[in-house]
Amino acid sequence: MSALALEPPHESPSDPDEPERDLGAVGDVTVFGHRLHVCHRPGAPGRRPLVLLNGIGASLEFLDPLVAALDPERPVVRFDVPGIGGSPAPWAPLPMCGLAFLLSGLLDELGYARADVLGLSWGGGIAQQFALQHPDRTGRLALVSTGMGAVMVPARLSVLAKMLTPRRYNDRNYRHDAGAEIYVGESQAAVDEVFSRARSVEPRGYLYQLLALMSWTSFPVLPFIAAPTLVLNGRLDPVIPVVNAHIMGALLPQSTVHLHEGGHVGILTRPHDLGPVLEDFLDR
Repeated sequence: MSALALEPPHESPSDPDEPERDLGAVGDVTVFGHRLHVCHRPGAPGRRPLVLLNGIGASLEFLDPLVAALDPERPVVRFDVPGIGGSPAPWAPLPMCGLAFLLSGLLDELGYARADVLGLSWGGGIAQQFALQHPDRTGRLALVSTGMGAVMVPARLSVLAKMLTPRRYNDRNYRHDAGAEIYVGESQAAVDEVFSRARSVEPRGYLYQLLALMSWTSFPVLPFIAAPTLVLNGRLDPVIPVVNAHIMGALLPQSTVHLHEGGHVGILTRPHDLGPVLEDFLDR
């Protein structure tokens, strides 16, 4: 990482059945005046990196299970958006187009001309916007448990209400109560394991993310995304109803739709099942 003081690589939690994996080195880099907390696994020289963009409120550690399940020679880049995790909040919220521009600047800092991009849930908004703004820098696109922003088939009002605050990150008991409706299709133990990695969330940063999402939609411009795209969704996902995956698959010119039997965070609770689906798509 240019101009970035790295901490030693952190590894996946010990598992007697699996070797530990290098999850990348962490540090801070300034992009267009924003200090971003970044984790970078360089992988094998010459391979195209995979950028992972997180769900709303989630810090980069949230994605550890997926990174651990991927090919260790695949370069992986992930970062906390401003206001989340280790990245300070900006003085005003950034729109999706601004966040996509920020990602482009981060790739410049890391020396990458082109990248594959995966967006999970809220992060799918940045991923779609990046592919629209920077088609020449987008290799393959993976849209996981995500939708089209303000114009899509919405979740039930009771689910949306629980997603309006970061309380599930900061209150384990509340997460257990809310999770019965939000994380259908996932075991409570598996969800707890994923959330145990995430940092607490400040309301301001979470609000900024909500504003970015509510002021954006990709619905009318999906046909203009030229990148080969994997649309991966859980059949039981109550946050992003599965019909949205079918709509996106129909509108995207080069799409592959893969549905699994889990819920909203299935790619993190069962990465060894869904990681190979992603790997196969990226390596075609």
